[in-house]
Amino acid sequence: MTDSAPLSLQGKKIWVAGHKGMVGSAVMRRLAKEGCELLSVDRSACDLIRQDDVESWMGKHKPDLVFLCAATVGGILANDTRPANFLYENMMIEANIIHAAYKTGVKKLLFLGSSCIYPRMAPQPMREDALLTGALEPTNQWYAIAKIAGLKLCEAYRRQYGVDFISAMPTNLYGPGDNFDLNASHVIPALMRRAHEAKQSKAAHLTIWGTGSPRREFLHVDDLADALVFLMQTYSDESTINVGSGEEVSIAALAELVRDVVGFQGALSFDASKPDGTPRKLLDVSRMKERGWASKTSLPDGLKTTYQWFLEHIRDYRGLD
Repeated sequence: MTDSAPLSLQGKKIWVAGHKGMVGSAVMRRLAKEGCELLSVDRSACDLIRQDDVESWMGKHKPDLVFLCAATVGGILANDTRPANFLYENMMIEANIIHAAYKTGVKKLLFLGSSCIYPRMAPQPMREDALLTGALEPTNQWYAIAKIAGLKLCEAYRRQYGVDFISAMPTNLYGPGDNFDLNASHVIPALMRRAHEAKQSKAAHLTIWGTGSPRREFLHVDDLADALVFLMQTYSDESTINVGSGEEVSIAALAELVRDVVGFQGALSFDASKPDGTPRKLLDVSRMKERGWASKTSLPDGLKTTYQWFLEHIRDYRGLD
């Protein structure tokens, strides 16, 4: 560990790569409180998959700090049908930004990974040292491999060049800015949209895939943004660090919470012929708690604000207004 005095963000030029995504936009909101100069760039001006674009833009704007939130993301279907995109695009994005950050003298970089990097059957809750101790979950292995490469790249540049590049591994995320496209969404936005559709159509029941027994951990994206700013200010080590709520909920209980938040009056039914996936997926967040950080948003409260955001942006999803 090489922690030192907290890093002040006041007056720093900070680039949030991926500022339009759910995580990036949350980090932008959080950093607005820090008195720093926020940098962002659209793909039309800087394609993160093109090395020349990234090095040219960073060389011109010279950010002091970088939050690497940019990624090609999606659910199981997207991972399964676009494996080359997920592997190539994510590796190019992270490699281009990390290398350019080194070349342009960035003071500190935070790389955002994913809990899917851990083995499918890792002991629960999953500790950081579980990495590379077993086989990955096949349905998202392409994304996981790319993220593992990114965190190892940060580790390698740190060892070889002495740069302060760190990585954080968040659990399942949700909140404002989430993706409600059923072909690419994760469990909470998918459940929320389907419950909304069932409410609109006055359906008698809503069918959930699986038995409802698997347990998952969820973290509100604004809590993640707060954690990432905290780590940028206080953490400096080559080992990755988990970020989560430390609490888990069954899919059945989650579906009931979503039903109540949406106001769907029908019954929930579970299709046990569909796969459940991994029985349990929970991060060990003891290292974050030891450092003095813990999530603040309860799942019920977070679901309410997420649904409100969805209602405000409902015209983005055809057939739902």
